[in-house]
Amino acid sequence: MELSSIQQIKTLIDETGRPLQGYLTSIPEQLDVESFRYFSTMDKQRSSVAKYFHYKQFQFISVFTPDYVIGFAIADIRYVGNSFCYLYDIKRDELLEQSWLRPLGLGYTMTPSPWQGKAVFNGGVLALQIEEGVWSVVVKSKHFSMDITLTPPSHDSAPIMVCSPTGYSGWTYTQKHNALDVSGSLSVAGSSVSLSNARAGYDFSAGFMRRETSWRWASISADSNGTRIGLNLAAGVNETGVNENALWIDGQRILLPAVLFEFDRQNPDSAWRIYDSNGQIDLRFSPKTVRKEQLNLWLLKSNFRQFIGMFSGTISLSTEKTYQIENVLGLTEDHYAKW
Repeated sequence: MELSSIQQIKTLIDETGRPLQGYLTSIPEQLDVESFRYFSTMDKQRSSVAKYFHYKQFQFISVFTPDYVIGFAIADIRYVGNSFCYLYDIKRDELLEQSWLRPLGLGYTMTPSPWQGKAVFNGGVLALQIEEGVWSVVVKSKHFSMDITLTPPSHDSAPIMVCSPTGYSGWTYTQKHNALDVSGSLSVAGSSVSLSNARAGYDFSAGFMRRETSWRWASISADSNGTRIGLNLAAGVNETGVNENALWIDGQRILLPAVLFEFDRQNPDSAWRIYDSNGQIDLRFSPKTVRKEQLNLWLLKSNFRQFIGMFSGTISLSTEKTYQIENVLGLTEDHYAKW
């Protein structure tokens, strides 16, 4: 699959007020949402109020150490801001979490740039800093504290950067990078945790998504059989033939085909199957625990489930190279949102 020829991107929105589409070859310095020309389904220009409330944005990071899995997110869905962090103790099979809600932009800020900026929740107790595409994260929760930086294993290791049309007149920009190095400090229950064998991934997603949005997602950041493996698979948000599926092998990014997710929502402990139509990807996922949240409000609904569990299976590349995944810890997610 070939990448587009877009280079040196200053903004995601072009001079005509429309977003660049497809796979990008550099990180936009600004999304430049203000320049986006937003129209209704009847081709009437949307008001500034509608444009403000229809824009959604969220950032997420995951960290894997031999003993713990950490997840941290900040989301702005305009009516409300939401943040959560959790710590999964692998040996004890115990999930500890905290979450926060803030109405109408109060008590939090987000960065409009995936290249340079800062997102803050709860007055800096939860913070995310991006400097020239490199992410640093600070979390001070009742279960753990960390001050870490996520860096690629090599200078030429690139994230997946994709923008796709969404609905009739919207768009979604997604930027993700997995199997990153982790440096800094992590403390659990007052004890320092080594990050020498840690791996991490991040997610920057934003745009004018459908009023009702759903997605399925899978993520791996791990070392397996002497190989550093990062994996991102998703279905449900990206539309019109483009996807955000990618594999990182020792930092080298490889684009993957669209996939299907099979699982039983009414039986959350059952196994998942994630595969493509040509047999290139065939993975099984067995959940160990889940972080879940349901909101059923007047304007908003959210049914969120993020699972931690074990992946096994195969990923075959066009080069005839096949990678075997054997009991590798990772994440899946099943989410419905009405926003």
